[in-house]
Amino acid sequence: MTKPLEDIRILDLSRVYAAPAGAMILADLGADVIRVETPGGSDSMRDWGPFINGESAYYFSANRNKRSITLNLKEAEGKKLFLELLKKADVVIENFKTGTMERLGLGYETLKQVNPGIISCSVTGFGHTGPLSKNPGFDPVVQAMSGLMDVTGASDGEATKVGIPIADILTSVYVGLSVTAAIRQRDKTGEGQEIDLSLLDVQVSSLANVASGYLNAGMVSERLGNRHNNVTPYQVFQCADDPIMICAGNDGLFQKFAALLGRPEWGTDPKFETNHARKGHEKELIDQISEIIAAQSAEHWLTALSKAGVPAGRVNNVAQALEQEQVIARDSVETLPHSVAGEVKMMRNPMRFSGLEIESILPPPLLGEHTDSVYNELLGLSKQDIQRLKDSKIL
Repeated sequence: MTKPLEDIRILDLSRVYAAPAGAMILADLGADVIRVETPGGSDSMRDWGPFINGESAYYFSANRNKRSITLNLKEAEGKKLFLELLKKADVVIENFKTGTMERLGLGYETLKQVNPGIISCSVTGFGHTGPLSKNPGFDPVVQAMSGLMDVTGASDGEATKVGIPIADILTSVYVGLSVTAAIRQRDKTGEGQEIDLSLLDVQVSSLANVASGYLNAGMVSERLGNRHNNVTPYQVFQCADDPIMICAGNDGLFQKFAALLGRPEWGTDPKFETNHARKGHEKELIDQISEIIAAQSAEHWLTALSKAGVPAGRVNNVAQALEQEQVIARDSVETLPHSVAGEVKMMRNPMRFSGLEIESILPPPLLGEHTDSVYNELLGLSKQDIQRLKDSKIL
C-alpha cells in the first residue's frame, strides 16, 4: 500500500524523546528515517531502564520504523559523508543546543547550499532567539517554567509535573506536523526551509483555556487537584470501592446526572441549573454528590452513567489502562520482533485511516545496525571503504 511519505528521506540526528518521537511519527507515515549517532552512541535514552536483554524499553518508545547508522560529525571526513547523505535527503531533524550545528559547520545556511530543498527541523528547549536560547531545556524544566506544574496537583499540595514527559510528547506531534507542512510547502515552491521548534513555545501554547482565561480575563488559575477551573461537576469522585472520573460538562449533561442521582430538582434549582451558578455553589454541590456516589460501587455508577450518556471512567493504573477491553479492541498495542530483545511490545500509532494502513515494519534499531547497508545503498561505499572508516572512528 502506498504511504504518503514513502518518497521522503529523513536524517535524524536527534536524541532522547521529543525530536526522535516526532521522527517516528514521520517514519510511521512511510518516510525513510535514518538515525545518525556517534560511533559510541549519542542517545542517553539507551541508558534508561527498564532493560530487556540490555536494550532500553524507554528507547524503544520513540524509535520504531527507523534505520540506524553511526557517523562522527566532528571529523572532516565525517562532515563530508554527512553532506553527501544530505544530497539524497529531504529533511534533517536535530535537537542540539542552539548554535551547535553552526559550530559543526552544518548550520542551515550551509545545508541549503548543498541541498536547496532541504528542510531542517531544530528542536530546542527555548528556541533560537530570546535570552534563554542558549540554555539547555529538559521536559520537567519546561513543565515548571510554562506554568503547567502550577496548575497541576492538589490544591493544598506542591506544584506537580505530569506523570509523562508531556512537553516532549506534544513537541513530537508538532515535529510531525511542521515537517509535513514544510514538505507540502516545498511541493508548491520548490524551496526548503528551517523549522525552529521550542519545548517552551509548545507547552505555553498548550495551556489552552488556562492561558486564555489569564490573557482575556486576568484569571490566574489555581491548582484544583482533580477538579476543573471552569466547569463543575467535573472531577474524581470516590465510590464505595474505587474512584471514578465524572464529567458533566454542560447543563444538559448535568440534568441527566442529577436525575441519575435521584436529585432531578437540581436541574432547575437557581443555585445549580447553569454551570456559572454551580461554580458559585461548588462546595455545597460537590459535598452532596460525593455523599451519594460513596454509597455505591464504581461498577454500579459506571454502568448507570454509561446508560445515561454522562461521560465517566474508572481511574486506572497503567496495567489496567492497557488491559481494558476498549484498548484491546482498538489494537492499540503491537509486537515487533527484535534481534536482541526478542519481542518488543509498543504502543501502536493512534492514527486510523480508511484508506491507509499505518504499520510498523522495523523494530527500534540497534546502534549502527544499518551502517553498512545504508552507506552502500546511498553512497556506494564498499565493504573495504566502510571498514576503513570504522577503523578510523569516522563510522
